[in-house]
Amino acid sequence: MVRSNPLVKTLLTLKGNARACVWTEPLFSIPWQLYTPYIALYQVALGLSKGQIGLIASVSMFVQVFAALVSGVITDKLGRKRTTHLFDIIAWSIPCLIWAFSQNFTHFLIAAVINGLWRVAGNSWNCLLVEDTDERQLVHVFSWINISGLLAAFVTPVAGLFIVRYGLVPTVRGLYLLAFVMKTVKFQLLDMLAEETQRGKIRMQETAGVSPWTMLSQYGGVWQKIIHSPQTLVALGVMVVINICTMINTNFWGILLTQRLQIPKQYISIFPFAKAVVMLAFYFVIIPRLDPLKFRRPMLFGFLLFVASQAVLISAPVLGYGFLLVNIVLEACSLALLQPFMDTLVVISVDPVERARIVSILHVSMLLLSTPFGWLAGNAAELDHRLPFVINIALLILGFILVLRRGSEAGRMDPAPAVQ
Repeated sequence: MVRSNPLVKTLLTLKGNARACVWTEPLFSIPWQLYTPYIALYQVALGLSKGQIGLIASVSMFVQVFAALVSGVITDKLGRKRTTHLFDIIAWSIPCLIWAFSQNFTHFLIAAVINGLWRVAGNSWNCLLVEDTDERQLVHVFSWINISGLLAAFVTPVAGLFIVRYGLVPTVRGLYLLAFVMKTVKFQLLDMLAEETQRGKIRMQETAGVSPWTMLSQYGGVWQKIIHSPQTLVALGVMVVINICTMINTNFWGILLTQRLQIPKQYISIFPFAKAVVMLAFYFVIIPRLDPLKFRRPMLFGFLLFVASQAVLISAPVLGYGFLLVNIVLEACSLALLQPFMDTLVVISVDPVERARIVSILHVSMLLLSTPFGWLAGNAAELDHRLPFVINIALLILGFILVLRRGSEAGRMDPAPAVQ
């Protein structure tokens, strides 16, 4: 019965780069899920203020803008496989070591600058994953990418136990060292198992004699393709909203729980566990029943659930565990809907001939629009821990309106035609 589940069938029948990317992803996403709930608490424990945490988030966004801008050129010049391996090591392995031994704001700032280069590998890895993959499999493929991170749910409570016994800072330092080892192994395995995509080989040949500056100067023409594609603009709007909301939740959720709601630090890991369990159930029960190329209704419903989750969160009283449980369930269902459909929407809505450079521009646009919100949310949190999540609600409503108004053009997506 399990093998008959469409999601499971997809996992078992994946081939080539999609198989290499999906099957190695837990080595990246599990350690990421383990340390993420404690990032802000770790920084506060080492003496950082909320304003400094927000500034680090904004600096990281600024570096990501630069990295996203050049990512299309680098990916086309070096190839999808080589770019992914090189920049994964630089942007993840090195910062994990810095985070593990950080002592002050300067150390976190340096790590954020280096880590911001992950946008280069993000673009090339996305191309490596999708370019030789059947488009009807993409929602399930992206679901498995998200599921791989949720596997950490079964070990996250252990982090809470270690915090009780050894303290927050030593435990998080250990989690970062574990992340360094697991992620580095993942990068090496992926490089061994993956092959350059057919589109990647073509782009490497086409750009062999073209300077990077010339390729960057051609971005104006690529941008024209984007603004004349309503479905791509819808995808960009959704990317911006989800990116900002994720950034705010990552940086300020733990602070709200511990400082306003007075939840003990050792209990923080329980909530990601509950969230992961709900998301796993949603992926296996609901996602296989949805048409992988129909986006409008799932995304609208996802936005509504996300708004409800944030409203419940800011309404929670001190030690309001019931409110937090409802918040977690609503947010889990919303993300399980929004994430795979958003990722697939981006892939299908772009011209495959110019995928690397279009995705590069989409990420640059998303980051330019997102960058001020790290600083804004940090200053808002100084006034009231709930204000960053009020910002989330406003943005999610905007995302809902965008999909609602433009949904008739993006309700069922057909692959974008190649531009000659």
